[in-house]
Amino acid sequence: MGHDKNFIVGHISALGAYLIWGVLPIYWKQLDHVPAQEILAHRIFWGFIFLLLFNIFSNRKAYFQLLKDKKKRNSMFLTAGLIAINWMVFIYAVTSEQILAASLGYFINPLVSVFLGIIFLKEKLNPLKSVAIIFALIGVTYLGLNYGKLPWISLTLALSFGLYGMFKKIFNLDSINSIMIETMTLSVIGITFLITLGINGKGHFLAHSTNTDIYLIISGIVTMLPLFLFSEGARRIPLSSVGFLQYFAPTLMFLIGVLKYKEPLTTTYIISFLFIWTGLAFYSANLVRNQFKRRAYNRKRASGKIN
Repeated sequence: MGHDKNFIVGHISALGAYLIWGVLPIYWKQLDHVPAQEILAHRIFWGFIFLLLFNIFSNRKAYFQLLKDKKKRNSMFLTAGLIAINWMVFIYAVTSEQILAASLGYFINPLVSVFLGIIFLKEKLNPLKSVAIIFALIGVTYLGLNYGKLPWISLTLALSFGLYGMFKKIFNLDSINSIMIETMTLSVIGITFLITLGINGKGHFLAHSTNTDIYLIISGIVTMLPLFLFSEGARRIPLSSVGFLQYFAPTLMFLIGVLKYKEPLTTTYIISFLFIWTGLAFYSANLVRNQFKRRAYNRKRASGKIN
């Protein structure tokens, strides 16, 4: 019964995280009158405040252990920079009416993670993964050649988040506690930037409207809540399930960009998306195959056929 409950809670948590990430463009659109860098500074600061209060009230102190570990502490300066770049580019994409480019970036991300794993972690490349990466490369190359410029938003989002995840894995960083330290580190820069804006009369907080103030404050919660839900889900359900659920976010972004905000879905975008979705189909097939192999192995082990 406990296992079933964990399984259900895990799926609900992970799905909740991806649904929130998927609809975030609608949230950031409410702040499209605020410069992206100012939104980012508020997102980091209020995110840190939210996590700090959460840790205080839940009596969590594990992040102190992370701070004592010099190697992990230094590595979090790197991951803090990567997540800041990712958040900044995503906010810019949404507020500059380029949600489709953001969606494409997060569709590419799983395949970029596979590529990074092969290059830096010496992970093995099987035929299905090879085909997945080839289709993704064709899709991105086609978009770049026909779009007239490098799809930098999509590539930056995919690479920054892919590298962020890879370094988390390399340095074995706990998601919630490490993001607490990352936002704490970035908050020093963020607060300095916001104070400078306020002194020069260019800040929007407490100077534009009550709605703007509320959206800026809540940006911390909408940033950290899906991270917490993802962390809770990822430790309860198989990686293959997480792999499938992660497509909900870019799919929702794609639909929101096309249906709600009427971003033009050009032939170039359609063909590029088709190549990348085909690559993702092969990637998903690889996840399913590995899951069946793992279950078959566990059944044999439970029956005593293998030691």
